[in-house]
Amino acid sequence: MTGEQITLDSLPIGRKAKVKFLTSDGPIRRRMLDLGLVSDTVVEALQKSPSGDPTAYHIRGAVIALRSEEAKKIMVEVN
Repeated sequence: MTGEQITLDSLPIGRKAKVKFLTSDGPIRRRMLDLGLVSDTVVEALQKSPSGDPTAYHIRGAVIALRSEEAKKIMVEVN
């Protein structure tokens, strides 16, 4: 699974990946960029909520919860 590009919502809990690009546009894209989801940022999937959505991610020293519909628009490369 190393070096493979997947969407962030497919990243297994406990794994890290690097952001490659965003497929979203408009205000959602701006929000993702403001959260620090720029190229080569390391993201770690921490845990899913009890209902399964959203998922908590460690991004640049902060824990951010993203819904799967948002995470599907973020392409990452698994480390």
